[in-house]
Amino acid sequence: MPLSDMKPCFSDNAVKVLEKRYLHKNDEGVVDETPSQLLWRVANFVAEAEEAWGNDPKTIAAEFYDMMARLLFLPNSPTLMNAGTKLGQLSACFVLPVGDSMEEIFDTLKATALVHKSGGGTGFNFSRIRPSGDRVRSTSGVASGPVSFMELFNDATEVVKQGGMRRGANMGILEVSHPNVIDFIKAKTTRGRLTNFNISVAMTDEFMKAVKENADWELRNPRSGEVTSTVRAAEVFDLLVDSAWASGDPGLVFLDRINEGNPTPHVGRIDSTNPCGEQPLLPYESCNLGSVNLVRFLNSEGNFDWEKLGKVIDLAVRFLDDVIDKNHYPLPIIGEKTRQNRKVGLGIM
Repeated sequence: MPLSDMKPCFSDNAVKVLEKRYLHKNDEGVVDETPSQLLWRVANFVAEAEEAWGNDPKTIAAEFYDMMARLLFLPNSPTLMNAGTKLGQLSACFVLPVGDSMEEIFDTLKATALVHKSGGGTGFNFSRIRPSGDRVRSTSGVASGPVSFMELFNDATEVVKQGGMRRGANMGILEVSHPNVIDFIKAKTTRGRLTNFNISVAMTDEFMKAVKENADWELRNPRSGEVTSTVRAAEVFDLLVDSAWASGDPGLVFLDRINEGNPTPHVGRIDSTNPCGEQPLLPYESCNLGSVNLVRFLNSEGNFDWEKLGKVIDLAVRFLDDVIDKNHYPLPIIGEKTRQNRKVGLGIM
């Protein structure tokens, strides 16, 4: 039984969104859950992880419920949608590796569909795929290049709605030394292309130095390591700026800097982020997110309650860490990698 009778502070507008996207529906598609029941479903399911530490799950669930009902904190959408359901997938952010063989690419495409089906978003680095026009020894044909395979992932995302609730989202990254980086930079200047992708060019310290010095920059085939052509680094950068002005993409991702701060370099190198770019992840890692609502920490005099914020941060991180143990991951390897590093993301709203 609930240990708190706090009524959720949702506005009428928020309740409409909950009814459309978040509240549980029966087999006929009719909502059979109230906002309060949703929060109890989430709080009870996540708090079950506390039993392993000798804590009373019901007591912790009441704290989780109260924190959410007062809108001090809310977790990411998959947790609200899936906690305590048969699906049980609670993370929003995933990174999947993309290999160069047809088998590897389509294995990743299948994994992507499973992640999107469960409500998650995916990030990829397509830099291992050989450039367009390169020889394919097994078929005596030529490769179509990473951008064409991104179109395939984009189309699959369009077909598979995230959890039946929202469109899937992707991050596509290509390293600045890839022979197809020019096509990649210009990809979204064509209206309607790669609409389910944010794209970013993976920059290096070496490239930025070449831009500053107006030096040449070598593009290399990732399959063979051979130099395919030489371009002016500053011209590539100018094209990137023009494309970003025209379409909003691509962005820049500084992988050298990210890996300087990688807390587990012995586990692997980070080469991609989640779709929104705020969470770098190792291949096959996932991350669950939550947000603290800063407005709710203002008292009646308009002063900010820092002590209250500290307590909510502690409880919110505890909640997110419990999610890692209760999560039903789309693939076993994702669960394995996530539990090894236990990444969580707590932001503000």
